[in-house]
Amino acid sequence: MQRIVIATRESRLALWQAEHVRALLERRLGIAASLSGITTRGDQILDRTLAKVGGKGLFVKELELALDCGDAHVAVHSLKDVPMNLLDGFELVAVLERENPSDAFVSNRFGDIAALPQGARVGTSSLRRAAQLLALRTDLRIAPLRGNLDTRLAKLDAGGYDAIVLAAAGLMRLGLGHRIRAWIDVDQMIPAAGQGAIGLEISDNVPTLRGPLIALRHDPTWLAVHAERAVARLLGGSCSTPLGAFASFDASGILSLRAVLGDANLAAVLDDNAAGPSPGVRPPIRRASSALVVDVAGAQALGASVANALLEAGGHSYLPATDA
Repeated sequence: MQRIVIATRESRLALWQAEHVRALLERRLGIAASLSGITTRGDQILDRTLAKVGGKGLFVKELELALDCGDAHVAVHSLKDVPMNLLDGFELVAVLERENPSDAFVSNRFGDIAALPQGARVGTSSLRRAAQLLALRTDLRIAPLRGNLDTRLAKLDAGGYDAIVLAAAGLMRLGLGHRIRAWIDVDQMIPAAGQGAIGLEISDNVPTLRGPLIALRHDPTWLAVHAERAVARLLGGSCSTPLGAFASFDASGILSLRAVLGDANLAAVLDDNAAGPSPGVRPPIRRASSALVVDVAGAQALGASVANALLEAGGHSYLPATDA
């Protein structure tokens, strides 16, 4: 193909990611591309949590429509926003090398989570982050926070929060690394499946594009995120499930996968904006495993083993009713 169109969300971070892919296509594959910015339903609805309005699919539906009707040839996503099961006719064909997958503590007054005062107001609409924050500090007040990266930072700067938690990758990509007061270690707060990775999606309409795009895959990231997404897929993987999964290779080729599952009843904390966890909310369950992984099947098998370990530890009762 002489020229292709990249479908992307219109936030500053999404456009940065799409431009990064456009440059890779031209430099490594000799393919010219232009960007088509699209506003998704997930970008429009900012007053409710994703779990209440349709979940992660709200960030990809309009991009997939552009692929399906031929207005675009490839969609660029933050992989953590991509549903675990794609619709028939669509394929996640490549994942680029991951940026730092950690969550970041951002505050104008406090240096880290431990430095926050009793009852501090921390902004996030992620149940995964809320579950792990409250496991560290039961006194924290978790306050809903939606919007793109710049909007969230503006809400912090306006004084609405003592601190907020964001994906470090987005801050780094936009040159906002100076806003990070503390990197939250992945052992302390396990990231979302695919966090920090950029995914490329195509439809069956452009089969000739599949081969060239595969050349952009970063194999270690490709296998790691398949393990992570297998955990999420087997446990429901919805925005109403407080779930994190992170995999990484060591020097000998062993893939280590750790996952965390929080109590879905934690949603009441975000709904009520209450201090600390609601009565009856149980602490998160964590499980980990490792294996020599050389292909997608092996990565998915590792993910399945960790997902099953979470279920065997009582995870069935942690899932929301629709996922249990």
